[in-house]
Amino acid sequence: MQRDYWPTTKWLTQDPAALGMDTKKLLELDLMINAQYSNLNGIVIVHKGYIAFEKYYNNKGPDDMHHVASVTKSITSALIGIAIDSGSIKSVDEKVLDFFPEYISNAADVQKRGTAIRHLLTMTAPYPFQNWHEPLDRMVRQPDWTKFTLDMLGQKGSLGTFKYSTSGAHLLSAILTCATGKCARAFANEHLFKPIGMKVIPDYEMDSFGLEEVFGSKLKGWVHDPNGHSTGGWGLTLTLRDMARFGFLYLNDGIWDDKQIIAKTWIDASTAPQSKTLINNATAKYGYLWWLYEEDGIFAYSAMGDGGNVICCIPEKDLIVAIASEIVRNPHDRWPLIKKCCMLL
Repeated sequence: MQRDYWPTTKWLTQDPAALGMDTKKLLELDLMINAQYSNLNGIVIVHKGYIAFEKYYNNKGPDDMHHVASVTKSITSALIGIAIDSGSIKSVDEKVLDFFPEYISNAADVQKRGTAIRHLLTMTAPYPFQNWHEPLDRMVRQPDWTKFTLDMLGQKGSLGTFKYSTSGAHLLSAILTCATGKCARAFANEHLFKPIGMKVIPDYEMDSFGLEEVFGSKLKGWVHDPNGHSTGGWGLTLTLRDMARFGFLYLNDGIWDDKQIIAKTWIDASTAPQSKTLINNATAKYGYLWWLYEEDGIFAYSAMGDGGNVICCIPEKDLIVAIASEIVRNPHDRWPLIKKCCMLL
């Protein structure tokens, strides 16, 4: 896809009407947000490479950093793809335990030894907990999060069965460090954030891991665990415009200003159905730490985090919807809002 410019230094804005967008429905969108999405702090709509709509709420602005929660997982996925492309990691079929030779496992534990990077990317590693009931509160109290997660692997469950796991995403971060010698934050700053004009993310050391510290507004930079591994499944803060930049990179098949930042094959695999699960009695499809949607002829893939933090890419419409939100319990579903954005065209 040919682009007039690349938003490495700054985003350019364009009159929505000039981009073929319905300005009356944009007003309806703003009213919808005010009426139904009280925890939404900001939204950016990028169409044809230009910011067509940008609005902030709750006293937020374009320079504010937001804890994007599980959107961090999709960033981690991108970093694994870059590491594979560079040869630091051989493939998604490399076994997890190969990266931790110091870890002693039971030779009879076939499932633990059979767990590969692919299973962590697709949420199909074997864990003892029920789906959506991961004991994260226990993990963050451990002196060694990696060992805690490795100990859980293979206890129960089965390879190939979907179980949403933030600790599995964190294990990917630890694997990245073992393979590259750099924490995910440093690796991302060098190989992902800087090349596409995102802000360099500083380290942030948590004093404690209580609910307020994890989900409150004080969290900054990118959190790390007690052993220095960047949190792989949460703990990253981004500006809303940088969230849109990351989505724009994926929308352009990993190319930025004629340079291949992420291999197209990785983008394709990440945004294709790799596993599935049931959410509210409906089948949800999952790629490599990306959620996939197809409804009313609209195909989209999204990086999603607690509270309704979203980076949604709709390739057919050359559209990105980035939403930053305060993390609250039971937020209003963002998908109707994203569908409203698609109706602007």
